[in-house]
Amino acid sequence: MSDILIVDDERDIRELISDILRDEGYQTRLAANSDECMQAINSEPPGLIILDIWLKDSRMDGIDILKTVKRDNPDIPVVIISGHGNIEIAVAAIKQGAYDFIEKPFNIDQLMVVIRRAMEASRLRRENAELRRRETALSVMVGSSPAFRALKSQLDKVTRSNSRVMLTGPAGVGKETAARYIHAHSNRADGPFVSVACAAIEPDRMEEVLFGRESPDRGVERGLLEEAHGGVLYFDEVADMPLGTQSKILRVLVDQTFTRVGGGDKVRVDVRVMSSTRADLPRAIEDGRFREELYHRLNVVPIAVPSLEERREDIPELARHFIDEFHRTEGLPMRELSDEAAAVLQTMSWPGNVRQLRNVVERVLILGEGTGPITAREIPRGDTEAESDEEITLSGALAALPLREAREMFERAYLLTQINRFGGNISRTANFVGMERSALHRKLKSLNIVTSNRAGARVARVEEADASGK
Repeated sequence: MSDILIVDDERDIRELISDILRDEGYQTRLAANSDECMQAINSEPPGLIILDIWLKDSRMDGIDILKTVKRDNPDIPVVIISGHGNIEIAVAAIKQGAYDFIEKPFNIDQLMVVIRRAMEASRLRRENAELRRRETALSVMVGSSPAFRALKSQLDKVTRSNSRVMLTGPAGVGKETAARYIHAHSNRADGPFVSVACAAIEPDRMEEVLFGRESPDRGVERGLLEEAHGGVLYFDEVADMPLGTQSKILRVLVDQTFTRVGGGDKVRVDVRVMSSTRADLPRAIEDGRFREELYHRLNVVPIAVPSLEERREDIPELARHFIDEFHRTEGLPMRELSDEAAAVLQTMSWPGNVRQLRNVVERVLILGEGTGPITAREIPRGDTEAESDEEITLSGALAALPLREAREMFERAYLLTQINRFGGNISRTANFVGMERSALHRKLKSLNIVTSNRAGARVARVEEADASGK
């Protein structure tokens, strides 16, 4: 549903529109009559239809086709064009569900504006419908580490209230999953969960998308706020919301009413608002890019979602969860995760967090070697595959050191990795590395390694004074 079907009995018109759209990067299909039109729709539903009302040598006129499309494919937007335009025809087309009506000869710029808006509205409807279908799966929280348990405890507490929640954390940590978990376990679980991708919507379209619009010709078109009535409206990356829209959202949060674009009547809604950001909002406030009043309204209950580095213990469990998910939803092989592969995943760097881990698991299942357990060799590390177990390449810095200093550097890096892998649990680390717990404590002290709390977990680090050299 990404191409545009152009239906017009005049060859010059349909080819002209097609050439313009192709220049703009769209794919097109052409139909000269109702039979060709319905055949094209039935073979592969288009993303949008540009439809002439008067079609020569056709069993159905444009209004008949419009009725059929809206009955069988209600999500396909239809833009009506006509060389015999009048207000009665336009009103009839809009009443039957047309997205807009354009009279021939049309202005190219006007046509392109309508097409872009129709395609965007269609995409948003499909995304919201798909998210609602996947809501249960998307709200599953996976993990057992201290950092994860601390997060889940906070989420469970806010499910019992109607307070506004601000979820913070780097990209890919699962902020939307946390928001969906709150919604799925709250008294609004039967209501909609509507996600607003603040960074993906054009600034000059934001108010129309959120508040909807109304006009004499088109009637009332509901926005996302009305779609979220009785449920949750989730602002993803709220720092990207235009300043002008921020002031209007602030008023909505205060009294839960708003006015549609082009309208005059107040619309009342009942929505719970949640938001997320990876940005430093206090800094954005100082820079004049975010309204301080809105920040305080949204930040009633702040919850920090930990990075994958802060919950490395959960990596094997998350990987196995994704393996099962891809097997059920994509038909990819159901494979075991070997202990060696799990250890490699736990020691890797994850700047993309849970989203990056999910992508790595999918890649391994697609390109993997057979259906047996996933091996360490199959785990991709950056742009290259994991090194052979039999081959170790020293870094230039390590190779240039005397044995004693190189050994100390290796031991420090190795033990830091293992302690963080086991969530700061010294007993489990000692058991894995094959040392007595007391001996491990002495070794850590000699290497200036200490543990401290961060995001509810114990994290190992080198003391600053000794890390810079004595």
